[in-house]
Amino acid sequence: MRALWRGSISFGLVNVPVRMYAATERKSVSFRQIHRECGTPIRYEKVCPACNRKVEEDEIARGYEYEKGRFVIIEDKDLEAIPDETTRTIDIIDFVDLKEIDPVYFDHSYFLGPEETGQKAYLLLFEALRKTGKIAIAKVTIRAKQSLACLRPYGENQLVIETMFYPDEVRDAGEITVSPGIKLHENEIKMAVQLIDSLAAEFRPEKYTDEYRKALLDIIRAKVEGQEIKIPAPREEKVVDLMEALKASLAMVEEEKGKNRLPAGAGKRGPLHNPSSTRLMTGCLR
Repeated sequence: MRALWRGSISFGLVNVPVRMYAATERKSVSFRQIHRECGTPIRYEKVCPACNRKVEEDEIARGYEYEKGRFVIIEDKDLEAIPDETTRTIDIIDFVDLKEIDPVYFDHSYFLGPEETGQKAYLLLFEALRKTGKIAIAKVTIRAKQSLACLRPYGENQLVIETMFYPDEVRDAGEITVSPGIKLHENEIKMAVQLIDSLAAEFRPEKYTDEYRKALLDIIRAKVEGQEIKIPAPREEKVVDLMEALKASLAMVEEEKGKNRLPAGAGKRGPLHNPSSTRLMTGCLR
């Protein structure tokens, strides 16, 4: 992997020189806009509306709009005025419990690898975090943006850092409310909990796949080969009584478990992966 950032982790008087690597990659199917008539990709040009001409790359500057229609140009040399320790340091602020952080704050994940001169300090930080059960809250600057970040142990002896949103970047969900007149029956809650318990399993990421991407690639392959694309009939949405839906869902789960149950002595069975279970309650409930 190619390192996209080099710097150091700083906590107390300890500095750990590290390299940062992208931990994830998007695997989506991308499309280009083409001219339907001839199949040629559409070309985009950067045009100045005031000069009414195409602008070359070396003519383009970085501008900040401080008033409506008024900009100040920021040059690369202006950014060099930012102290180096702000841009090349993962500065640890606090150590907290991971469970205290709501996942809504997490943004992007990056692997951190030790530089040759910092391997012992890197391993020491990993072991200290693992033994205390704590994760580090830090600040890091990546691509001219300072982010809050969470640094934690990962795997056998690696560190991973997740950039986080600042509190003022997380929107207020106060307007999303449930009508005050809605009442839940105790049996409904009991059966919903029972359904969740019956579908509970150990998290194994390898069993989850992108079914939409697979179906989309199948359609593209069929189009390339000149095959006819069959359009499935739209699914009929039925209004189902909530209690009846819960009962039917539990019955379906039990039926699937029965089909997947191994004979006695056949060995341990992994967590049930029931593709149909994700569709148990997709109807319109009342």
